[in-house]
Amino acid sequence: MKKEMVLTLLAGSLLFGALFGACTAVAPPSPYGPVPTPAQLEWQKMEYYMFVHFGPNTFTDVEWGDGKEDPQVFRPTALDCRQWVETARNAGMKGIILTAKHHDGFCLWPSQYSTHTVRESGWKEGKGDVLRELSDACREYGLKFGVYLSPWDRNHPAYGTPGYNRIFAGTLQEVYTQYGGNEIFEQWFDGACGEGPAGRKQEYDWELFRQTVLSFNPELVIFSDVGPGCRWMGNERGVAGETNWSTLDTAGFTPGLGAPSSHVLNSGNRGGQAWVPAETDVSIRPGWFYSPSTDDRVKSLEQLTDIYYTSIGRNSNLLLNVPPDRRGRIHPNDSARLMEFRDHIAASFQTDLAQGAGASASSVRGNSSRYRAANVLSDDYDTYWATDDGEQTAWLELSLPSEQTFNRLLLQEYIPLGQRVARFTVEIRGAAGAWEKLTEATTIGYKRILRFPAVTASGVRVRIDEALAAPVLNRIAVYRALEQAVVSR
Repeated sequence: MKKEMVLTLLAGSLLFGALFGACTAVAPPSPYGPVPTPAQLEWQKMEYYMFVHFGPNTFTDVEWGDGKEDPQVFRPTALDCRQWVETARNAGMKGIILTAKHHDGFCLWPSQYSTHTVRESGWKEGKGDVLRELSDACREYGLKFGVYLSPWDRNHPAYGTPGYNRIFAGTLQEVYTQYGGNEIFEQWFDGACGEGPAGRKQEYDWELFRQTVLSFNPELVIFSDVGPGCRWMGNERGVAGETNWSTLDTAGFTPGLGAPSSHVLNSGNRGGQAWVPAETDVSIRPGWFYSPSTDDRVKSLEQLTDIYYTSIGRNSNLLLNVPPDRRGRIHPNDSARLMEFRDHIAASFQTDLAQGAGASASSVRGNSSRYRAANVLSDDYDTYWATDDGEQTAWLELSLPSEQTFNRLLLQEYIPLGQRVARFTVEIRGAAGAWEKLTEATTIGYKRILRFPAVTASGVRVRIDEALAAPVLNRIAVYRALEQAVVSR
């Protein structure tokens, strides 16, 4: 009887403890402002993927075809989409977006909505299908597949008439039904709206276009000047804003001529009403399409590395264009540079010098270990440090295991709860033990990487000087990257 009583009391004690713990658990911060959808979050985690411009322009040596080119000019001699995908994967890229239809209207698949396609070309006696080959290769190699489909069509006779919007919507439907539309990760809509046959212009039905693709893939990330999935960041040089909000005011704006200013696209809107993160598109060559004259003008390692820091390092994804040559393969010069770039970045971020550090903060949300400062040292994306609601200034300090020399600092906000930090300062603790200012910046977002001349310190402190809501950080890391000349951007 005594033994049963002891067990009963013990069970009651455990139950009370569990109930008490549940009652006193500290709730996580409420989301602040717009937040990413699950698809947008997974898109952001991709960080780096390939753009492929390929079509008649590859063979005519122009950037914008006029739609009058003979389809017979499209005649790759050794096209190999598996080589594209293998190159992208080896370079560390997570996907490929193909210009399946550029402004000239030429379709890289045998579309029933056009007579300007691979079907009319001399390639494979008109039986080829680049879209099929690339989508299959991406699936085989485990890369994500995306499509660029320009609504501008300089060839189609209906362009500039009321019926064209339905024709373009049908073209979208054709692609999404025949090429695994539920697997397409990004739809790229160019906002260009120039003349078609006889100088006609079209008023695009953007809502129809968006709803058409979303009906096949509700999780799709749609790119345009105003999203809704992600936005152009205002230039083609590879430079996102030093201040870069993932939020944007989109009401009253449209892609193309109706878009916000380049400055707004580059920096986003503080307190913007929609979550529309930035995507940085830039070409590895001077042009978007292959030209033999640019074989010796592939961007240098220094240029690509600088672009890495001004895109991925500034809360933006990097969409790097690598145009196949006239054989239908990625040129050896481009491939070699991609691998050199991959190795440089891998070596620079191989060792996080903050691992093993002690972590402390000005405050911890509810004094709960769930939100402790040390969470910023974890590789688990869903753990984070947070403060109490209303605390919009704070600091977090890392005491390094030993004195370290470093030149890069990586910061991440936990964006499922929104983008919050507006301004912060970084301090280091020198040999004398005093804290001194190292640098300062504005936004963080999904990822921010700060560059500075190498310093030696025993501690790092991130001081949040201004935030729109209680700060929520899920990563701080310290690196000694390979030194190189920094291109002014």
